[in-house]
Amino acid sequence: MSDQARVDVSHLDKSFPIRGGSRQVLDGVSFHALPGEFVSVIGPSGCGKSTVFNILAGLDTAEEGRVEIGGIPVEPAGSSPAKCAYMPQKDLLFPWRTVLDNTTLGLEVHGVPRKEARERARALFPVFGLSGFEDARPSQMSGGMRQRAAVLRTVVQDLPLLLLDEPFGALDSLTRTEMQNWLQQVWQQYRWTVLMITHDIREAIYLSDRVIVLSARPATVRREVQVDLPRPRDLEAMTSPEFVAIEHELLEILHEESRRALATQETPL
Repeated sequence: MSDQARVDVSHLDKSFPIRGGSRQVLDGVSFHALPGEFVSVIGPSGCGKSTVFNILAGLDTAEEGRVEIGGIPVEPAGSSPAKCAYMPQKDLLFPWRTVLDNTTLGLEVHGVPRKEARERARALFPVFGLSGFEDARPSQMSGGMRQRAAVLRTVVQDLPLLLLDEPFGALDSLTRTEMQNWLQQVWQQYRWTVLMITHDIREAIYLSDRVIVLSARPATVRREVQVDLPRPRDLEAMTSPEFVAIEHELLEILHEESRRALATQETPL
């Protein structure tokens, strides 16, 4: 895996203006992701997880600190070729476009000719379990299939880094479990570098090599937890003593941060 896929986040500070002053959201956030690594970011609601992702994607800027992908500083979106593909919480599929034409949007935005974009996206439909749905409309697909289409639209851009912001948060429990298994399988096949935001601790442990825990606002990195569980992982892994121990550790930290947020009248978990 090329070093182009390495991520370095160093000492990020970020505040947002509010009436009568400003509110600090990030306070020296630092972490990294190695090429081909799957890293989840968890923390109390409102602590700044999505703000970190927006900075990585070039959609926002930090007041202090540095963000590098492949050793190159991230610049504002549109000012240089993109280095990451960002999948937001909602699938954002356009209802008037076919599934195939939805999955080519990122490529088209980056100037890839439509014919080439369609060929590149179509080649991934079997891998993503979407064969036969190229000409369907999003309304004709289940929630899980729509999410697979959204992930396909993200990865077909062939960029060094994938940013997944709560990719399965809107799905029911059974579909979410199926999608977690599917994502693990395709990640092991392609070994993208992935950073994923999730509020589901079990999801973070099940999918990740490491879990980054952010504190309540203003966010700092409270803990980095290594997930040394063998791969591929199945549902039985969630009942292993090692999995349960990691889950207990993460729950304790998040409950501490939730209590701290309440004590300081910040946003609770």
